[in-house]
Amino acid sequence: MKPPREPVHGLLLLDKPAGLSSNAALQRARRLLNAAKAGHTGTLDPFAEGLLPLCFGEATKFSQFLLEADKSYRAMMRLGITTTTGDPEGEILETRAVQVTPAQVEAAMAPLRGEIAQTPPMYSALKVAGRPLYEYARAGITLPRAARRVRIAHLELLALEGNLLSFEVRCSSGTYVRTLAEDLGSALGCGGHLLRLMRTATGGFASDRAIAPDALEALPPAERAAVLLPVDALVSHLPALALSEEHALALAQGQILPCPGGAGLFRLHGPQGRFLGIGQCGEEDGLLRARRLVAQESSRQTPAKTLRY
Repeated sequence: MKPPREPVHGLLLLDKPAGLSSNAALQRARRLLNAAKAGHTGTLDPFAEGLLPLCFGEATKFSQFLLEADKSYRAMMRLGITTTTGDPEGEILETRAVQVTPAQVEAAMAPLRGEIAQTPPMYSALKVAGRPLYEYARAGITLPRAARRVRIAHLELLALEGNLLSFEVRCSSGTYVRTLAEDLGSALGCGGHLLRLMRTATGGFASDRAIAPDALEALPPAERAAVLLPVDALVSHLPALALSEEHALALAQGQILPCPGGAGLFRLHGPQGRFLGIGQCGEEDGLLRARRLVAQESSRQTPAKTLRY
């Protein structure tokens, strides 16, 4: 009989290897931690590697902050070959000769920086009528997809060796780096597809802090939970507000309070610095309301300077 799942809470920075799906990586980490509840903060394609933040327990309540965060990648694409999927897992569609210079790459990259329109690829998890697009694509069905605005904050050529082009990109949530590579190949006149992809950062977290699944498994079971960051690491960018026991209880009971800080979201802490959740101060009425509270067994917190209340 399997042991019952434990109430594990926190954020795991996982270094996902290539060849493993994000869901398989999540389930492996969940099994190793024997966690009752888990979720990811945005998937990586199976061929991709790098930083995959995973939320456990009460941390899943705040996963949206990383889902919506900017992300950074290092990528390598193969020029001259286009594929059905825009990556190495697809079938070859066309092969062209490659005669490209770094100056030509820079010229092709320039229009791809800033806010651009990008059409989601058919081989993606974006859902239409409750089904992911890749299911339609595998059935030979191509659906119209509306272009959407994404932001490419940084796009830099790292190396150009023959038909292999490496670049670094920092982009908004919802950007498909596969599509970016295809658009770059098209602008260069030779086509191309993404060969390798490594996520190096998301939000305020970097891959150099991540642990590989094998390294997590190598730890004694009793020590694995120690690699988790506290729940409030997901909202550490928010200003912190320290509440008295009386005010903490009032918010937990659904009451509203005068807010001592400016308008916006706040990270809430109770006595002894325990993390309570997040609250919002209204811009018009100046009142503090609880937005997302945590169960208090998960209240291990990150030390922070706070506004006292």
